Amino acid sequence: MAEYENLLEIKNLSFSFKTYGGTVKAVRDVSFDLRKGEILGIVGESGCGKSVTAQCIMRLNPEPPGFFESGEILYKGQNVLQMSKPELKQLRSKEIGFIFQDPMTSLNPTMRVGKQIEEVFTGHKDISKVEIHEKALNIMKLVGISDAEKRFRQYPHELSGGMKQRIMIAMALVSEPSMIICDEPTTSLDVTIEAQILDLLLELREKLGTSIIMITHDLGVIAKLCDRVVVMYGGKVMEHGTVDEIFYDTAHPYTNALMNSIAGLDTDKNTVLKPIPGTPPDLFAPPHGCPFAARCDYAMKVCQTYPPEFTDLSQEHSTACWLQHEWAPKVDLHMHNRQRKETV
Repeated sequence: MAEYENLLEIKNLSFSFKTYGGTVKAVRDVSFDLRKGEILGIVGESGCGKSVTAQCIMRLNPEPPGFFESGEILYKGQNVLQMSKPELKQLRSKEIGFIFQDPMTSLNPTMRVGKQIEEVFTGHKDISKVEIHEKALNIMKLVGISDAEKRFRQYPHELSGGMKQRIMIAMALVSEPSMIICDEPTTSLDVTIEAQILDLLLELREKLGTSIIMITHDLGVIAKLCDRVVVMYGGKVMEHGTVDEIFYDTAHPYTNALMNSIAGLDTDKNTVLKPIPGTPPDLFAPPHGCPFAARCDYAMKVCQTYPPEFTDLSQEHSTACWLQHEWAPKVDLHMHNRQRKETV
């Protein structure tokens, strides 16, 4: 088995929120890793725990009401959950960049955008104001912002949505972090600007060697950008593998249902897309078994009662599904995806 150098390792992570209505089990026993220079996608429908997991990496979830129940987050071998406040500040300001979901509301409307980029260096005594200004202008040029000096002096309301998102990317990159977390960075953008932002992230990965975690519910973004994929549902990881394995050798009914709910380039215009029936599980009282069992076409009695263990299907590909058990009935989840691959 080939050895990879992991930048980030998340091991059996569980994170919950205490509320007036009870405890929300937002993230449950999640494990995955991020390698140097790769783009890892985390995909799943709203409320599955993608963003909470990502914010756990930088300890951005409010504590309280949030709290870690178990697990480890190892960044370059150091456990983030045991870091002191100065170490966390170093992690957030230099080591990891975060691009938030909505650039329209993530920027301070009362500050010029250049100053907001420079603010990343607040408290850094080892760099002069002139150097900070130069770094800010250089990173603005790197992310494709034309006439950087002019844009530097503008306020957010004077910029388009795509330009605001480039500013957010510049803020994430200005301290030259080893990794960036992108929390649905193209959600509020039109498809043309979305394509430009995705191309920009790919270009930055090639130029800087930055590792990227891309959080999204858009499988098209995953296909274009990512090397490997983690599929989440109900606060848990359902399946993970390379992009080709997830798309064309799907092994979990939830992943398969996601594939069947979107149109491909080969989909006939008269084809009726198949939505996933039902609703996500109540994370105040999560199901004992597989979280997808209530909505699964292939659910068995064991699925309702016992959580499935992960089955390794290849060096990279694993899934948590009772259908992989030797006693389970044989179900062909691959037919739809094989047909898709043959027509692409």
